[in-house]
Amino acid sequence: MFSLEGKTAVVTGGGSGIGRAIAGLFAQQGAQVIVADLNETAASEMVAHITGNGGRGIAMVANVADQTQLTAAIESAIAKVGRIDILVNSAGISHIGRLDTTAEADFDRIVQVNIKGVYNAMHAVIGHMKDSGGGVILNVASVAATLGLSERFAYSMSKGAVVSMTLSVAKDYVSHNIRCNCISPARVHTAFVDGFLARNYPGREKEMFDKLSKTQPIGRMGKPDEVASLALYLCSDEAAFVTGSDYPIDGGFVRLNT
Repeated sequence: MFSLEGKTAVVTGGGSGIGRAIAGLFAQQGAQVIVADLNETAASEMVAHITGNGGRGIAMVANVADQTQLTAAIESAIAKVGRIDILVNSAGISHIGRLDTTAEADFDRIVQVNIKGVYNAMHAVIGHMKDSGGGVILNVASVAATLGLSERFAYSMSKGAVVSMTLSVAKDYVSHNIRCNCISPARVHTAFVDGFLARNYPGREKEMFDKLSKTQPIGRMGKPDEVASLALYLCSDEAAFVTGSDYPIDGGFVRLNT
């Protein structure tokens, strides 16, 4: 079960965090993985990790916010590998601030990466998927899309847009055998979390880490590998009857805190 043998997947943001975990698991399950990341070193290191463990990977340097560059990179990848069966949109950035403390430049940056970046990647592959008989798109949203979280105005807005785009694409392309879903993690322990705590709570990292962990009823943060396991299911043939859905993976954050 959950084999991706014979399939090719593009994972944006595949050089770090949740995207890295997804790229690694997909390769382990037999997919050829195109690791797309703005950071060339991170993408190359991830591909080295994949190939070093017997998998197949290709590094692709791309800025998801730049449609021309991203489209050209994906078209070049298709020319090399023949087809793209799976797209995972994991690239994204965070922002802390309320409406009145969010600068226009920060708002625009969130829109460019978290909203336009997802649009750009889907736009680049949708025609190919239609022509090749189908495919799977998985977008990484957030519980922030559907909950009111403090100090997350722009970030929450952007993830709400990801959920909406997911539903639209699922509806419009279901007749083309293209499935589109999204997953909504709560707090997941990645290097981003560690960096955030170090910058904002120097000397209090452990205290704040424990505090943030306990906001989730299960009592801890999620692990990137756990999110990757859900992504694997949704992109596998075992989920052939699943489309147009948003899956929370949140340690009970949404349902048990309300």
